[in-house]
This record gives sequence, structure tokens and C-alpha cells, in this order.
Amino acid sequence: MIGVASTSKIEWTETTWNPVTGCSKTSAGCLNCYAERMAHRLKAMGNPNYRNGFDVTLHPHLVEAPLEWRSPRLVFVNSMSDLFHEEIPLSFIRGIFATMAEAHWHTFQVLTKRSERLMELADQLPWPSNVWMGVSVEDANVSDRIDHLRQVHASVRFLSLEPLIGPLPNLNLRGIHWAIVGGESGPGARPMLKDWVIDIQAQCKTANVAFFFKQWGGVFKKRNGRQLDGRTWDQLPTKQPSLAESLR
Repeated sequence: MIGVASTSKIEWTETTWNPVTGCSKTSAGCLNCYAERMAHRLKAMGNPNYRNGFDVTLHPHLVEAPLEWRSPRLVFVNSMSDLFHEEIPLSFIRGIFATMAEAHWHTFQVLTKRSERLMELADQLPWPSNVWMGVSVEDANVSDRIDHLRQVHASVRFLSLEPLIGPLPNLNLRGIHWAIVGGESGPGARPMLKDWVIDIQAQCKTANVAFFFKQWGGVFKKRNGRQLDGRTWDQLPTKQPSLAESLR
């Protein structure tokens, strides 16, 4: 067996796949990175995939792992890294995309903060319909990542507005199909205001963008829960239009 699927507790996916581990901080949303804390913990436990802690590390033995998973599932790619990190060679990224294209029965969710490199490399990569591409936008200072994402020929383009650390009152949601909103959790968690969430939800409704509320966050994440106005919001993108159609 090439690799064992890791069941995820992340609310908007089912499985994580980490052919790369490790990252480096690139913007304010990275301040209290959960993946960094987890990587150091796994290194201390002797996990060989985290022998380098949170330094960027390629794992060629895991590149074809999803081909071994026969039941279809939502797969979050590189939950412990960023596929478009500058230290990851294009050849390695292409290998991961080749696996995603071949494993057509899965749906892969790729998420990056490095939207400029994504935009630069996008035309050199295949974009099968089972690959969803997203960018993280934690506050208005990095909203240009959405413009970069809009230029990518993915069938589903999504936003991870987490950890939401500031208001996003004027989102350009043209060509975007899904928005995930969540507060920061864990030690040092920065607060998220309800008004920010309600405003984003209203913008999504106007733009016909699926809205997923992940969590309120905070130091006591479970206690704070994930209900918004008395209910959960677990919308998923249901339509996968062509790029030309979605940008009309």
C-alpha cells in the first residue's frame, strides 16, 4: 500500500493528503499557524514524515497515495503545507496534479496563500474538473489573492476566509463558487466579530456563492461551536461552470 488516507476533523473536507509538509509565514493569517504547532508535536513523537519539523519537505512516496483509495472522497491537499510554496519545484507540483487527474473519482481541494505563484504556474498545470482551487484571505490587506485566483482555469474556485481577523466589506466574488468562513482557534487566537461574518454571508447570498461557516474559534473552539444565528451553514458548490461562463 502506497499510503493510508488520513480522516480529517476539518469540517469542509473528509481526508487530508500531505505529499509535502512544512511551510513558512507569509502574511498576518500565519501568526498562530496550527500546522506549525502540529508538525513540531509530530516530530517530537517520532513521526518520520516530520523529521524536519516544519521545514518544507517533499514526500515522493506519498505522491500517488490517492490512487490506492478506492472510495470517492473530498481530499484536502497539503493541509500541513502550501502546494505553491516557492521551495516546491514545479516538477513536483506537476506530479501531484497528475495524480489528481488520474484519481478522477476523488475531489481534491487545493488551498494556497501564495496566489502570485499559483497565477504564474496555472497555465503549466492541468485543471481537471475534480480539482478545486482556493486561496486564503484573512483580511482586506490580502484581498488581491482573489484577483489572482480568478485567472485560474479551475472548475471550482473557493475562498478560505480563515482565520478571519478583519472585515471584508467589499469582496469581489465574480467567478468564485464557494466561501468558507472561520475564526482563529488555539493559543493566542484573535477575535472574529459576528458583524464580519454576517456581512460576508450577505455578500455570498447576493452573488450566489455557497457559504460554509466553519467555526467561531477562540481558545475554547469546541465550546464556542459553529452555529450562526441558531443553525449550521454547510453549503457546498453545486455547479462547476466553464471559466468563460463563471466570469460573465
